[in-house]
Amino acid sequence: MNTPLKILVLATTGLLASCATPVAEVAKSTVAPSEWLDAKTGHVIVRLSKEAPTASMYFHQNGYTPDGKKLLIFTPQGMSTVNLQTRKIDLLVPGFRVISMSMSNGIEVSRKEPVVYYSENLNGQPVVIAMNMETHGWKQVAMLPMGASLGGISADDKTLMGIRNINGGKQIYTVDLATGTTKSFFPSDDGMSHDNLNHFECSPTDPNLMLFAHEGNWAQVDRIWTMHPDGTGLKLMHQRTMPNEIAGHEFFSRDGQWVYYDLQTPESGVFWIGGANVKTGEHIRYPIERSQWSVHYYVSWDGKKFLGDGGGPNSVANRDPVTNAHFDPPQNGQWIYLFTPTGEYTTMDVNGEKVKVGKLTVEKLADLSKHDYGNGEGSRVEPNSTFTPDDKWITFRSNMEGALNVYAVEVAKATPEEIKRIDAEWAAYKTATTSKTP
Repeated sequence: MNTPLKILVLATTGLLASCATPVAEVAKSTVAPSEWLDAKTGHVIVRLSKEAPTASMYFHQNGYTPDGKKLLIFTPQGMSTVNLQTRKIDLLVPGFRVISMSMSNGIEVSRKEPVVYYSENLNGQPVVIAMNMETHGWKQVAMLPMGASLGGISADDKTLMGIRNINGGKQIYTVDLATGTTKSFFPSDDGMSHDNLNHFECSPTDPNLMLFAHEGNWAQVDRIWTMHPDGTGLKLMHQRTMPNEIAGHEFFSRDGQWVYYDLQTPESGVFWIGGANVKTGEHIRYPIERSQWSVHYYVSWDGKKFLGDGGGPNSVANRDPVTNAHFDPPQNGQWIYLFTPTGEYTTMDVNGEKVKVGKLTVEKLADLSKHDYGNGEGSRVEPNSTFTPDDKWITFRSNMEGALNVYAVEVAKATPEEIKRIDAEWAAYKTATTSKTP
């Protein structure tokens, strides 16, 4: 078989404090520093990538090694990692394909070992490779059913799962890595069409639970479902209660206890971060202002905060819910947001169910006013932000400097020491470039 493509590692823990470039070195170089203070928010931003185009993964797929030190990225050379402490980039799979800018990617890092699982096409047959992100040792671990794409690896690293195209429809499949046994299934009496299943995700903690979407027109389908890997336990996580209500871009909390999602009641009307408890069925909502609506939300590893990555002028936040016309002036917001629950809750009646309603404090972390979110095309760049495992940084991909790169913004405001160091580095750089000008 072909030699698998190698992967780069981007690490996020202790990102800035341990790897800042000494001012003396900056003074010798005409290369601009890779970190700066966001002028509008006062938070530190770091460009993690070394060259464009570089991308991180889709927001709900794990890209971090279990020790929190490395992040999976995709550079012009191939699949790589970046060490979040040293910022060293390590090429794992040369020539690996560029991943989608707006969809999940069929690649995932184990939550138990520093191993990345990814699929390749071998003579028309999809196969899955497991590569150690430290040693670069690799092996083929499974052959997938024809028409299958890798959705993820179970929390115990024993089962591959995903969705396959078959006979004009779609099925869910599993592969037992110990025996190679493959199963394809979907309940025949579930009442939903099977032509557009998508957005597959394995629970990060429960090997016996998966999450998937019944795609289609979000205003016409009940989208968010969980199921056991044997095909039992199909459960709708959010049921629509009004015309044009939508719920989507769902994801598991890091402890696997909740499924959170973008909720609009109706579409473009009232905005929420919605949540459903996978065990109790309890529902919760956090109201979001129109300007705070985001393409994707995500939750911190400790479960205490959420993030949002904003939306462009063609987003649902900038459309009138009745006429569908764009607002003038625009009402979308282009920021990396930090949402923190206050601990204050009330309840509201939703179709006979008492739903818990919380409050959020909101902080803008990074200015994305120069980020191009696209116009709905498949190549659009969604930031796909995630918290680093220590919850101190948020990583995201962006074209805010023109080309596509991977960045991190610090959750806490810059300290006086950080400000002094960064100002000194930029001053030294400007002095160096000025002195070298003919």
